[in-house]
Amino acid sequence: MKAKILVTGGAGYIGSHTTVELQKAGYDVVVLDNLSNSNADVIDGIERITGIRPAFEKIDMQDKEALRNLFEKHKGIKGVINFAASKAVGESVKKPLLYYRNNLVTMLNLLDLMPQYGVEALVFSSSCTVYGQPDILPVDESAPIKPALSPYGNTKQICEEIITDTIHAGAPFKSILLRYFNPIGAHPSAEIGELPLGTPQNLLPYITQTAIGVREELSVFGDDYDTPDGSCIRDYINVVDLAQAHVKAIERMLGNKSEEPVEIFNLGTGKGVSVLELIHTFEEATGVKLRYKIAGRREGDITQVWADPQKANTVLGWKAETSLADTLKSAWNWQLHLREKGIM
Repeated sequence: MKAKILVTGGAGYIGSHTTVELQKAGYDVVVLDNLSNSNADVIDGIERITGIRPAFEKIDMQDKEALRNLFEKHKGIKGVINFAASKAVGESVKKPLLYYRNNLVTMLNLLDLMPQYGVEALVFSSSCTVYGQPDILPVDESAPIKPALSPYGNTKQICEEIITDTIHAGAPFKSILLRYFNPIGAHPSAEIGELPLGTPQNLLPYITQTAIGVREELSVFGDDYDTPDGSCIRDYINVVDLAQAHVKAIERMLGNKSEEPVEIFNLGTGKGVSVLELIHTFEEATGVKLRYKIAGRREGDITQVWADPQKANTVLGWKAETSLADTLKSAWNWQLHLREKGIM
């Protein structure tokens, strides 16, 4: 058994897939989640995939003493992967205080406690939103940080700064900041996937829920952007590919391969896909036609962004491998699995 890793927000979408990949790589995983946007049944799905049930603690990281008790209970945690955050751009514009309180206080509590318990490595779940609307595409890690277009994006920028300042001040751990583009898809087993509570804030769950009849139709927010078909362009990355990058990051830090105390990697495919292209590819991959309409632009959205993943490919030794069609099929299979179980 390799080192013990704490995955905060580990019952969530990316956290659960990362837990699976960590377990497959031989790590001992402790999952923390307050279940505000996830379900404890995910732990069962992880166990069905890997044959290993991770330790699970229902904790809100805003409660510092509860977090301290976790470190006391699970001695010897060597690395933390921090997914615990509110994550929807649109919601953050409407509820900024919720986002600042949750995303920043949880980070401060974690950074306070890590040195006290000998944690050596922190992977931070960051976002391409820190680049705003980039001047040059594709975006590499040297691109300037732009003023955030949403409170969500701003919390990612601020957390990156807090981590960097803390380590610069002498904190005895390393950090890798993973700026990911747009995670989509589900585990190929269809045992885990994206299951937001309430109305989805992300595009693909809305697509699959519309395809299966849970939602009447899909809204495409804007067809008048300066792009070939007028809809926004994003870099859509398979969630299992993305999860594997977190394992690479932990291995890099715990294996003393980091070149700097804080390193930054963009995680994407290197290819931009428009919202309308995504819809049409989903229809081709699944054979299911979608009802959609063009709606007005949504506040906080940028026009287009996609990654230059060369640094992650060469330095981190990671690459996005799964095709867009296979990724969309996996999301649809997950939706069908939910229907079979009577969930949605």
